[in-house]
Amino acid sequence: MLKRAAVIGLGLIGGSVGLGLLRQNIHVTAFDQNSKSLSQGIELGVIDVAAGSVAEAVAGAELVILAVPVLAVGGILEALKVANFQGVITDVGSVKHPVLQKFIDVFGEVPAQFVPGHPIAGSEQHGVTAANGDLFRAHRVLLTPLAHTNADATEQVSELWRSLGADVSLMTADHHDSILAQTSHLPHLLAYALIDTLSVQGDSLEIFEYAAGGLRDFSRIAASDPTMWRDIFMSNRTALLSILDQYTGELQDLRRTIDTGDSEALFAMLSRSKTARDHFSDLLQKRQKPTSPGGKP
Repeated sequence: MLKRAAVIGLGLIGGSVGLGLLRQNIHVTAFDQNSKSLSQGIELGVIDVAAGSVAEAVAGAELVILAVPVLAVGGILEALKVANFQGVITDVGSVKHPVLQKFIDVFGEVPAQFVPGHPIAGSEQHGVTAANGDLFRAHRVLLTPLAHTNADATEQVSELWRSLGADVSLMTADHHDSILAQTSHLPHLLAYALIDTLSVQGDSLEIFEYAAGGLRDFSRIAASDPTMWRDIFMSNRTALLSILDQYTGELQDLRRTIDTGDSEALFAMLSRSKTARDHFSDLLQKRQKPTSPGGKP
């Protein structure tokens, strides 16, 4: 059983992991470059100990959770190498290949005790003050172990997430980065772009004042952390640009459909989208149904 864990990066995800582990009486030490986040983590009861360095945070820990932006992982790995940490390591990054490359750059290989991970959960709120111990409940966590990843390490990380109420799935890093570009990165990019487009209009304040629920619901994710999403967009740009080009082409087709007054083609597109969205809603409802201790709905 896990007794001591270290969280590196005390934002929404790191703080939520820490709080969820504390509820299980697992000792949690954290490090963050922002000392205010550490102070808030102690005050809010999200962590047990605020460490002054990465080395101090991981001393005595059995498992380390890297919860920093993707582009900040390299510096943390350098510190882990100096500290000679030998335990299990996992991360929460929304892109996997850049993280794997950082391990190769620092260690010369991807260590067998590293289990790449990504919880498909979050909020437009960010920072440790938004920490929620139930954030991962009924959500999916994707793990992307390599062929040489230690099986016991993978099981330990899987159990960590299951103990927080998440469903764990395994897949390759390539598959992960492609799926997330389509299901998460593109929607966030579009939300940011739409709000930016509307905000530069001369009467933008009036536009937002009279905006209906559709704009509110779609644009909610544009309130997310810009630093984190900049790193994600740049780190997964190949997969993101591929689906963005496809979407841009479909927008051009849609524009021509409206411009030519082809109402039948427009209705067909709307109907396909509604059918797909209804199917998505059914999947969400099934996933959110409470389960019995035996795992059955």
